[in-house]
Amino acid sequence: MLEKKTWKQAREELRRAKVALIPVGSIEQHGPHLPLGTDFLTAKALAEAAAEATGALCTPAIPVGLSEHHRQFWGTLWVAPEHFRGYMRGIAESLAHHGLRRVIYVNGHGGNLAALQEVCRELHLDGVYALVWQWWHAVAELEREIFPQFGSHAGEVETSMMLYLEGESVDRSALAEAAAGGPPRWGRQLFGTEVSFDTVDFSESGATGDPQRGTAEIGKRLFRAAVEQLVGLVRWLESLPEEALRPGEHKP
Repeated sequence: MLEKKTWKQAREELRRAKVALIPVGSIEQHGPHLPLGTDFLTAKALAEAAAEATGALCTPAIPVGLSEHHRQFWGTLWVAPEHFRGYMRGIAESLAHHGLRRVIYVNGHGGNLAALQEVCRELHLDGVYALVWQWWHAVAELEREIFPQFGSHAGEVETSMMLYLEGESVDRSALAEAAAGGPPRWGRQLFGTEVSFDTVDFSESGATGDPQRGTAEIGKRLFRAAVEQLVGLVRWLESLPEEALRPGEHKP
């Protein structure tokens, strides 16, 4: 990983790699049972595994993102969207300065998505081809196969992943509390629209679904499937010719 390299070692890796992976997540509540770092720890593990498999460059994980909607729960941290966007763009621009213009944001927190997509569009206009990849979308079919219905935040899927990756950080004694205090799914919808602003508006525990159904074995399946998908994306991005990375010409 880049943070463990000297500048001379980094020079060789930057010259050799075709794609950079930037893991980014959040420090936010994940119910009474999962650690605050769930999102960035998962993104970091996935990015490092894919980098190991492909030779892509992996930057240090960015832990704090856009999590103000969890602010009523202790320990949650966040930054303003404009600061987040500028920071994310700056990291990609520094990689481009070293010649690496193909970037994948390995995003572990759904609340970061809109801001990261905006950054990617801006970077594309400046000659950097950047994408946002989210592991739960990449393995959505497998998730539905295992859990036909599941909570999207701190529920069955995330709990399984953390039991596999960071089992010692999961408070198993709080699983029942998490399930009892959370709704089956994220948010509160009325008349076809979302009417809640903060997690506390619809979840007492901060979780959704039934994390009691999560297992480390399921987490292992999800992790391996997600890494496979990320490796595929890296290989695809590596294979693109330079002209395919640039915005199209204006129509005549």
